[in-house]
Amino acid sequence: MTARPPVPPFTRGTAAEKVRLAEDGWNSRDPEKVALAYTEDSRWRNRAEFVTGRDAIVGFLSRKWDRELDYRLIKELWAHDGNRIAVRFAYEWHDDSGHWFRSYGNENWEFDDDGLMRVRHACINDLPIAESDRKYHWPLGRRPDDHPGLSDLGL
Repeated sequence: MTARPPVPPFTRGTAAEKVRLAEDGWNSRDPEKVALAYTEDSRWRNRAEFVTGRDAIVGFLSRKWDRELDYRLIKELWAHDGNRIAVRFAYEWHDDSGHWFRSYGNENWEFDDDGLMRVRHACINDLPIAESDRKYHWPLGRRPDDHPGLSDLGL
C-alpha cells in the first residue's frame, strides 16, 4: 500500500491538513474513493453500527449517501497526539421527503505508519432544521477555501 500523507506523528499543521483532506474526501460522496483512506482491516464505530474493512466501509457509505441527500460536511481539528486525531464536525443533509437535518458529532481517529486510518469512532446527533436555517450553501463537492468553518459559523 502506498503512504497517504501526511503521516504520523502529526504536528498541529499536519493534523489540520489530514482533517481537511478527510473532509474533502467525504464531501466527494464517492464511497470507493473515501475507503482508500482507510486500512484494509479498518475498524469503525459509527453511532451504534460497527464496520470492519474497506468493503464494509464502501457499503456503509453507499447506504449513508443514498439516505442523506445533498450532504455537505465541515470538519475541524479538536486535538492530536502522535498517530491520533480528534475531530468535531457538522454536516447538513435532507431525506427523500425534503426534511433537512444538521448532524453534529465527534470522531476519534488512529492511523498506521503510512497515514491510513485504522480505527474510527464516531458519535453523532441529528437535529432537524428548517431549510431556511441551513448554513452550508456551496455547490456539492469540496467546501470552498473561503467558506467559514465550524467555529466561524458558531457551531
